Parts: sequence; C-alpha cells; structure tokens
Amino acid sequence: MDYHILREFADSWAVIGLMAVFLGAVFWAWRPGSRKTHEDTANIPFRHEDKPASADSHSGGRPTDGATL
Repeated sequence: MDYHILREFADSWAVIGLMAVFLGAVFWAWRPGSRKTHEDTANIPFRHEDKPASADSHSGGRPTDGATL
C-alpha cells in the first residue's frame, strides 16, 4: 500500500470512526440509567466509615494466612 492512500484514509474515515467511538463512550457514561452505578462507585472509599473493614473484605474472600488454593 502506498503511504498516500493510508494518509487519505486516516484523514477521512478513520477520523469519523474514532469520533463515533468517542461519542459512544460519552453517551455510555452519561446515559440515564448509569446514575446508580456512578454513585456506588463514588462511595467506595466511604463504605467502612463507621468500622474498619474485616480482613476478608481486603483479600476478596481468599485466605490471608498464606495458604494457596
């Protein structure tokens, strides 16, 4: 392939495709049904504000004594 052909493709169709992907990602983040997900994610640091987290919650339920599964 010639460099000129690739350059024309990048200047036209590739830009349109990347713009569509970008707009799709923006729409996905701002869609009406995502409010609960964003609020839940934003509150992750405050989930154990009243008491420390248990040892199991830090390891994802895996054994913490060095045992392997």
